[in-house]
Amino acid sequence: MKEKVLFVINPVSGNKPKEFILKLIEEKFTEEQYKVKTIFTRFAGDATTIVKEYLQKGYKKVVAVGGDGTVNEVASAIANTDAVLGIVPLGSGNGLARHLKISLKASKALDLIKTGNSKQIDYGKINDQKFFCTTGVGFDAHIGHVFSKMEGRGFGNYLKATFSEFKNYEPKRYEITMNGTTIMRDAFLITFANASQYGNNAHIAPKADIQDGKLEVAILRSFPLITAAGIGARLFLKNIDKSVYLETFQCKDIVVKRKSPGVVHFDGEPGEMGNVLNIKIVPEGLHVIAN
Repeated sequence: MKEKVLFVINPVSGNKPKEFILKLIEEKFTEEQYKVKTIFTRFAGDATTIVKEYLQKGYKKVVAVGGDGTVNEVASAIANTDAVLGIVPLGSGNGLARHLKISLKASKALDLIKTGNSKQIDYGKINDQKFFCTTGVGFDAHIGHVFSKMEGRGFGNYLKATFSEFKNYEPKRYEITMNGTTIMRDAFLITFANASQYGNNAHIAPKADIQDGKLEVAILRSFPLITAAGIGARLFLKNIDKSVYLETFQCKDIVVKRKSPGVVHFDGEPGEMGNVLNIKIVPEGLHVIAN
């Protein structure tokens, strides 16, 4: 019996022509071996709806072709099922793919989907929203909103937004309850990490383990402008946890209270939530093909 494989493709991700991706899929997943369905998403949230429909039709291997937002939507639909996620990373950050050491070359990523083994990984939830890499509040969530309104994607635009917003951003006060203890912090940002990085190899939680049943909590307090370049460099050198401005904790669930509703991010996607945030880990909730 032919294996059913669903490819969910974000048509605005990456710089490869979509005809190129379709041709690669056709070459590697031949009609003799596979029953392939390729569908292009039309709007935010569409991928989740598409995948749920095709799960009912017996598709057990589902491939997200796009960036972290597309991966999040597809993975959200198959979490806690026996379906398996494949990733062809075409986004600007590709956080989950990088953490799982999936090639950023579409041809090699497709080869892995054909021959690679699946493993179970954890995922997180912030209120009712699933995330697979990171979620958080503070400056990075603010930048996520600014970035989403800019024309064009890409790391360059993300850096532009970061530099333009940095000087005027004020740290916020948070009440954080975890591991039976409540602490108060004035934080520049707080990240709850399942995987180690935001994307683009910017590692906010270098010790995060996607299979340990725990979240890594990274609390970055305000820092002098003169140290900003060093803080940024530490992200890419995977040693920001050595910075005197960062506190880290491990836990399974957290409650965060802030003065008022505001912005959040989940896997780089912007959102808005209330003043009380419940964040937790769901152990081994997703099957994914990885190196």
